[in-house]
Amino acid sequence: MAGRIRRSDVDEVRSRTDIAAVVGEQVALKPAGVGSLKGLCPFHDERSPSFTVRPAVGRYHCFGCGVDGDVISFLMELDHLAFTDAVESLAARINFTLTYEDGQPQQDTANRVRLLEANRLAAEYFTAQLRTPAAAPGQQFLAERGFDEAAAARFGVGWAPKSWDALTKHLKGHGFQEAELSAAGLVSSGDRGVYDRFRGRLVWPIRDLTGAVVGFGARRLLEDDQGPKYLNTPETAIYHKSQVLYGLDLAKRDISREHQVVVVEGYTDVMACHLAGVTTAVATCGTAFAADHIKVLRRVLGDEASANGEVVFTFDPDAAGQKAAVRAFAEEQRFSARTFVAVGADGLDPCDLRSQRGDAAVRAMVEAKHPMFEYMIRRVLDMHDLDAVEGQVAALEAAVPIVATIRDDNVRPAYVRLLARWLAMDLPTVERAVRRGRNRPARAEPDRRSREQEAPPRPPRPPASLRSLPDDPATRLEREALMMIVQVPHLVGGDLIRRSTEVGFHNATLAVVRDAVGSQLAQLGGAGWLERLTAEVPEPIAPIVQELAFLPLPVRASQEEQLARTAKATVASLVDRHLLRQKADLVRQLQRTEGAADADRLRELRQRLVGVEADRRTLRGV
Repeated sequence: MAGRIRRSDVDEVRSRTDIAAVVGEQVALKPAGVGSLKGLCPFHDERSPSFTVRPAVGRYHCFGCGVDGDVISFLMELDHLAFTDAVESLAARINFTLTYEDGQPQQDTANRVRLLEANRLAAEYFTAQLRTPAAAPGQQFLAERGFDEAAAARFGVGWAPKSWDALTKHLKGHGFQEAELSAAGLVSSGDRGVYDRFRGRLVWPIRDLTGAVVGFGARRLLEDDQGPKYLNTPETAIYHKSQVLYGLDLAKRDISREHQVVVVEGYTDVMACHLAGVTTAVATCGTAFAADHIKVLRRVLGDEASANGEVVFTFDPDAAGQKAAVRAFAEEQRFSARTFVAVGADGLDPCDLRSQRGDAAVRAMVEAKHPMFEYMIRRVLDMHDLDAVEGQVAALEAAVPIVATIRDDNVRPAYVRLLARWLAMDLPTVERAVRRGRNRPARAEPDRRSREQEAPPRPPRPPASLRSLPDDPATRLEREALMMIVQVPHLVGGDLIRRSTEVGFHNATLAVVRDAVGSQLAQLGGAGWLERLTAEVPEPIAPIVQELAFLPLPVRASQEEQLARTAKATVASLVDRHLLRQKADLVRQLQRTEGAADADRLRELRQRLVGVEADRRTLRGV
């Protein structure tokens, strides 16, 4: 494994790279004063250019969204690369040999460059071959599915000639050795030496996030081809099928911008979606959708910072498609984003849907998506005879593990009600079954066995910043009250803070901070107060605590008496809101009890109502 890149080499790469050239490949830059270039920001939507590049200092800054950095951070943000990957990509661009912490040039990096170059030349060769008469089967296959020459060029589709060594000879002519071609997965070995791995097939290049070709997927078309329907590049130093997604290089920016990814099942489905306007579509490459794919998508989707994203799966209605649905559901909890399933009309996949019904039908399929939980519950119910009591009971038993696994306390009750309605059962019966199911370790289907234990629990879904929170009055009050508690707990007072930790919160993220405060009631304020609060919350919510600690106070800290009144009044308003809810609930109970014979119950409710009113009057005096 490579060590850390030497600091001086990082600085050298940064200084020798023309930031204007790198940014200019993605942004149309125009002169904007002495030493400055300006264009539309690639990190947010805007109509007037506010993204400025200053080549002399090697920096960029957007006055619209505030992003700022150098050429390395630009690649990291735009292509979702790790720091090392971004530096290595820039070093390759300027033909600079990096030295790692062991003091030696990294041989693996040099080998990687050679493998990438071999794949790039192979992709160009396949693309050129698609235009030859020998590629007629491939041309016909594409035409029948509504893909013209421009579509093939857009996705780099090519043709591997029906030859044992045509590609091998071509690449040897560019100076590559057989060992390098084997390491790249472009040739296979037999008794008579090496031969082309892909022969007489339609070929799709598979690219990484930077757009570099790392492998290929090839479809069988000729009748005398005895190989598998799809043949992919084997595992190599640059191609790991569990970590690559076809089309991600084309879709990454729209995925990041729209916070949506559509996962389809094949290369032609990706093409169909993109051509139809669903430019967030990707597909796995000859393997099932799994945990490593999710790691890649979460980074591009921004899933770790926000739960507002969408992951939309499409599945074929056949047995293989249903099996894929079960596998995807098994991994669903690894996402913070909401998961959905989109099903084409008459069970058509995106490619067939587009060729038979047009682009609008593909877009409509994605827009008509159903939540993943709803899809899986419906799938289970369809396996039972719901007209018979026995079938209803069996369906309930089968669906309960799915509903029970829903971790969101606001969403689960809604599905309990839906399940009761779909089964025509009374709600209490279904609620009891789900409560029992939540105590069981199994999640959805018996055939998942021990794989269930591999999936970690769903992480909390907080936004990364206070700016991401809703701006409704309830959330604003909770935010302002917590700001006072975090910054000036000594002015709010321990009793009022204790009471604030007992009230219900409208915003789930701020409720986590409330609970952290509640855990620290024994040592409010003082040295290490902020550190203790930060340590109490899950890591994704730590930035929220930090922001609460640095929000500007409405009153200067030097005006302590006025600040104390404001702080107490703000937190008291939060508690008073809770008391108002109690009052409303008591009034409803009184209305239901009026006229009943239970005098003791009436007296109790009235006394509690008087107590709440007295409590509110006390709060107003705070």
